[in-house]
Amino acid sequence: MKFEGITDVFFDLDHTLWDFDKNSALTFKKIFKINNVKADVDHFLTHYEPINLKYWRLYRNNEINKTDLRYERLSETFKLINFKAEDELIHKLSEDYITHLSTFNHLFENTFEILDYLSLNYNLHIITNGFNEVQYKKMSHSKIDHYFKTITNSEIAGVKKPNPEIFNFALNLANTTVNKSVMIGDSYEADILGAKNIGMDVVFFDLRNMTVDANIRQINNLIQLKNFL
Repeated sequence: MKFEGITDVFFDLDHTLWDFDKNSALTFKKIFKINNVKADVDHFLTHYEPINLKYWRLYRNNEINKTDLRYERLSETFKLINFKAEDELIHKLSEDYITHLSTFNHLFENTFEILDYLSLNYNLHIITNGFNEVQYKKMSHSKIDHYFKTITNSEIAGVKKPNPEIFNFALNLANTTVNKSVMIGDSYEADILGAKNIGMDVVFFDLRNMTVDANIRQINNLIQLKNFL
């Protein structure tokens, strides 16, 4: 069943439109080569990905800052795989990662198709917790920036999803109201519950087959948004 009365569609960026895991893996392969890191990158990534999610959760909850996030996720992973990495190398990899991440721009299947479709009838927007200095580059380099009327970043808003203030900031920036808006994202806590808590309609982009509230609309391919919008 399609939503009614919607004028504005808000997307998360990483893990929703921009294929973070694939682009991140390619970035690590590149910067390991640049810095002559002899650790097996695939073995590293197997451990890094859940550790990264853990530190992003801490960052989202304001328990660590951006600098700590960037350093600790690498340090903990290297320790776990028993690879001795000096602080200097970890700091260098941390900087190189941010520098090179936006040079890889794989998007999820049907991203362009659904943005073309939705942009005909809706105002499109981004709400992201990602770092300000890389999110715009990701969108520009992947050629999706022109679809979006506004981009709300947690560093600009001063709060992170799921804090209701970032959603209200985004609504004000977009000059729209909660009853005319829908949020689409992959994080059940940050995107879906965060938006629902202020009364916004939601669509959960679920690639992990999570068990969630049966009343929440779910998709596992972006083209399925045509069922609701």
